[in-house]
Amino acid sequence: MPITKLHASEPDIDIAQVGRMVADQFPRWAGLPLAPVSASGTDNVMLRLGEGLVVRLPRTVSAVPSLRKEVRYAPVLGPRLPVPVPIPLAVGAPGRGYPWPWTVSGWLEGGNPSPGDAHGPSLAVDLADFIAALHTADVGTETSAGPLRTYRGGPLGARDVLTRSAIGGCADLLDPALLTEAWDEARRVPEGAGEAVWIHTDLQPGNLLAAGGRLAGVLDWGGLAIGDPAVDLIVAWNLLDDEARAVFRDAMDVDQPTWNRGRAWALSIGIIAYPFYVDTNPQLARVSKYQIEQVVADISRR
Repeated sequence: MPITKLHASEPDIDIAQVGRMVADQFPRWAGLPLAPVSASGTDNVMLRLGEGLVVRLPRTVSAVPSLRKEVRYAPVLGPRLPVPVPIPLAVGAPGRGYPWPWTVSGWLEGGNPSPGDAHGPSLAVDLADFIAALHTADVGTETSAGPLRTYRGGPLGARDVLTRSAIGGCADLLDPALLTEAWDEARRVPEGAGEAVWIHTDLQPGNLLAAGGRLAGVLDWGGLAIGDPAVDLIVAWNLLDDEARAVFRDAMDVDQPTWNRGRAWALSIGIIAYPFYVDTNPQLARVSKYQIEQVVADISRR
């Protein structure tokens, strides 16, 4: 069965083809059933392999460096974090018509939480504990350069033109004048001047696993970088409701400028993503819609 493409530049990926790749390169897993993971992201195809494994294949060449970054850093950071993260068990080579490296990792149990659902205080506290652990992990000699430099870890001002140009694409969601006013307000926050730390950069519902009201895992480490910790606060607006957001903020214990920068990041990311995904990825469009509405409501209450 062929996998549906999201990008014009994607290679053909077929489940039977991936099965042959697994058998060729990792005979110990040959014959295990493969099934698409419904929550596969925009950068990678994910196929569950048997009961305890998952195959991850980049959809485009631009996603390959992110996969290599996961292979290098997930085993280093994983043991320092309070919940499981996918750690590659094997790295596959190009083959059977597929052009890039790919990975096999352990399967993590749990489901993606939904934006705005009443998750209770435990998930908010768990998220804060996870983010704090990541942000305080020793960066060693790593710096915000090369693969660990990201547009989401740098200055907010660099996103100003792109955010404003995307506002028109959100006109069916909210009045562009209101969005412009909200972004003007968000942009008044000073840029971060503190120490750069490890940041995930994409803490949104599709990259989180929850079970029994608790955080059970954090996925997709392709955006891992060293930069401004405020960007990881976006989860306060793309997932949590008002009550849980207050619990999360108390648990994070961040200063007002950092909190405001996190809110500005959430608004910018939502505004840019919503028109891009509204016709192609309803799940991500819903997340973007929710975070835009939450940030605008937050700013309006002020």
